[in-house]
Amino acid sequence: FIENYKEVNNLKKEMSFFTYDEYKEFDSVIDDFEYHTLFEMLYFLGLRQGELQALTWKDINFNKKTISITKTLSTKIRGENWTISAPKTKSSIGVLPMTEKLCIDLKKMYKTAKEYSDFKETWFVFGNTEPFKESTIQNKKNKYCDMTKTKKRIRIHDFRHSCASLLVNKGASIVLVSKYLRHSNVSITLDVYSHMYQSELENMTNILNKL
Repeated sequence: FIENYKEVNNLKKEMSFFTYDEYKEFDSVIDDFEYHTLFEMLYFLGLRQGELQALTWKDINFNKKTISITKTLSTKIRGENWTISAPKTKSSIGVLPMTEKLCIDLKKMYKTAKEYSDFKETWFVFGNTEPFKESTIQNKKNKYCDMTKTKKRIRIHDFRHSCASLLVNKGASIVLVSKYLRHSNVSITLDVYSHMYQSELENMTNILNKL
């Protein structure tokens, strides 16, 4: 329990994120449509990197405009370039809605992928037959960060925090944010993002003061 508590505190200290304006600036310098879509998914869906790397076209439902998160990719196993496995927790499995913009962008990528004669629905969304490498995604992210005016760098996992921040700033409840990020329980979300609800807490005090 103490170890978990320390991990949460460390996460709070290390946490950084892109505001929506900062994300738009970041997106504006991306010169590769595939990476534009990749970071769009990270920012608006709050996916973990392994979940993003493991996505295949079978996971995308264009009719329902949803993405199924059922697996994760890892490069931690010795002797293996990468392995696909189930997420660590059941709560990580879920179906997320796509924005209209993301749906359109993925359709463009899907159309390009289908032009290959050996195309299969089991191909990776990012990488076709071989998933994008973690180092490649990292290098691209750093490159685009350095091309922005502020040159602000955030980690790949900070795109997940950015998604949470965006939802909070747009008025989403802690319960909704928790469900969207697929946390195992709301207390985890509160531990990590409670500081983002400071204005809501102050508003609660104002309500009580008016009684």
